[in-house]
Amino acid sequence: MAENKTQPTSQSVPAFLDAVEHPVRRADGRTLLGLMGEATGQPAVMWGPSMVGFGRYHYRYASGREGDALAVGFSPRKANLALYGLTTAPEAADLLATLGKHRTGVACLYITTLADVDLDVLAELVRIGYVHMTTVQHRP
Repeated sequence: MAENKTQPTSQSVPAFLDAVEHPVRRADGRTLLGLMGEATGQPAVMWGPSMVGFGRYHYRYASGREGDALAVGFSPRKANLALYGLTTAPEAADLLATLGKHRTGVACLYITTLADVDLDVLAELVRIGYVHMTTVQHRP
């Protein structure tokens, strides 16, 4: 069975963030580094070349495929910040309604800039997302 393409690496998170070209994404990435670290109590780890993750969870599909993935994290992309693991907890919907300007995808939360959202609400989304992802059995 093939391994996941996105694995934890030994790449430096601060060096990765320092190399982000867009100045707002770079600053927001540094803010997210502190916010997510504080909310999860976990160190930041690079997953693949562009995702910063905090904690991990194990999943197993009905097909038998299984692996590990970051519990919560983010990627400062050119167009926006992609945040992972924040939309699946049962309490997330109510918090998302009060977050501020954002959009969601299948499993991602997209924010153009942190100035558009309530950071206290975002920190709570991180906290509950981390707890949910690390305590619920993931068997889609």
